[in-house]
Amino acid sequence: MTGAEILLANLQANGVSVCFANPGTTELDVVRAFESQGEMRCVVGLQENVCTGAADGYGRMTGHAAATLLHLGPGFANGIANLHNARRARTPIVNVIGDHTSWHLPYDAPLTSDIESLAKPVSGWVHRIGSVEAVADDAAEAVAQTRQNGGQGATLIFPADFQSAPSDAVVKALDEVGVRVKASGFDADTVLTRLKASRRIVFLLGGGGTQSGLSARGQIAVARLCAALDATAFAETFPARAERGAGLPAFDRLPYFPEPAREVLDPADLVVLVGALPPVTYFGYEGHPSRMVEDERLLTLSLPGEAAVERLEALVTALDAPAYVVPAAHLPAPATGALTPAAIGQTLAATLPENAIVSVEGGTCGYPFYAVSAAARRHTALTNTGGAIGQGLPVAMGAAIACPDRQVVGLLSDGSTQYTIQTLWSLAHENLNVVVLIAANHQYAILRNELRRGEAPLGERAEAMTSLAGPRIDWVRLAESYGVRGSRAETAEALAEQLEAAFAHKGPALIEMAL
Repeated sequence: MTGAEILLANLQANGVSVCFANPGTTELDVVRAFESQGEMRCVVGLQENVCTGAADGYGRMTGHAAATLLHLGPGFANGIANLHNARRARTPIVNVIGDHTSWHLPYDAPLTSDIESLAKPVSGWVHRIGSVEAVADDAAEAVAQTRQNGGQGATLIFPADFQSAPSDAVVKALDEVGVRVKASGFDADTVLTRLKASRRIVFLLGGGGTQSGLSARGQIAVARLCAALDATAFAETFPARAERGAGLPAFDRLPYFPEPAREVLDPADLVVLVGALPPVTYFGYEGHPSRMVEDERLLTLSLPGEAAVERLEALVTALDAPAYVVPAAHLPAPATGALTPAAIGQTLAATLPENAIVSVEGGTCGYPFYAVSAAARRHTALTNTGGAIGQGLPVAMGAAIACPDRQVVGLLSDGSTQYTIQTLWSLAHENLNVVVLIAANHQYAILRNELRRGEAPLGERAEAMTSLAGPRIDWVRLAESYGVRGSRAETAEALAEQLEAAFAHKGPALIEMAL
């Protein structure tokens, strides 16, 4: 086999079944290798940030790494923004970056770059393959590395001459390499002592896999602890994954701005971190310390990415916490009248199918939907963990690849979606069941909100710099040009009708929501 065939065979043997690819000349032998290694699904993205964001969505939903195939340093650089988000989400990803042939690198050709330096900030592990004989071991080790630290990216740099060279290397399974997992210490007696000695307790829940504080079991255990301790609980502001909807507690998210967040945190004499980091302000705001809770008021129950359910349930047992009382189910009715963020959130909550996945990006409709989504049918929410915009649409795509039997919705804003608009082509090419909702207010609303903080006026030039109205983007025609069915809703009634139609139809659809 060639080195490229060995790479794909070893990735497959270690559980990597999907590759999101935007290859170039230095990856052509990997492209050829897909012919003989046909069990691995290859999904083409028209831009690298589509590929890395899709790998993030896939990993969040499966807990397993997908691969990306990217072209040299500049191609990898195009995908860094969503790898930044994936790092914050602790998503396992194997990045394969083709490089020049090893003997060509000294000549500093136009596409030569320092790939290692580009990769390190967004990768937990970076390695350059040094020979064709090393490919099998390196591929297996890359998958093992994605399981470190609760999940992380592993980047393999693959020179083109080692891709084409023949080798007799064998396939190595993951258990031959070993999986190393770091874990925090947990002393139940110490935790119980601090809980019992505290008067006002806030649990701060981080999101992730099926054993996180924002899993269904995790939230139910936290609700029982809150009842036993007269405590409150909040999700972190932007969780990687959270289960929501009927039958689950209606935990709010920690507010984005420091003033309302401090109103939640300041009265607490103990803030219990369940897979969440110590809370900090999103930006540096004058008059507000960056860290919102002092160390002496913090108690770490589990680290981010670490399984929390077992520890939560052990505390439930130790405290003999009351049984969980399932909230009464009251599915909201669709809104009526003009489209507002609140009307959009209510209408989506009313029509969302059972077991859907909602990828949320954008301040316009994200929180209004979250505020009512506890009353919706059971679903999974994925949010922008790292703040690099252009995540929502690719993450929805990756979730749809991971969970083809589940309806996926992208609840997005018009400005951020333009960063990875090429994802629409991949949705159509793969015929994925993704309904894309675009809040079209033709502005960068989050920037305007920041500019208006403290009742500051929005100046004429600032307004112009945050406007997307000249010209206005025609989202319906844009979607149709990529092969995605498009429609426009100008009222809540029209949105409900178009949502029902989109959910009933196989394949992707886009609805422009005129605000």
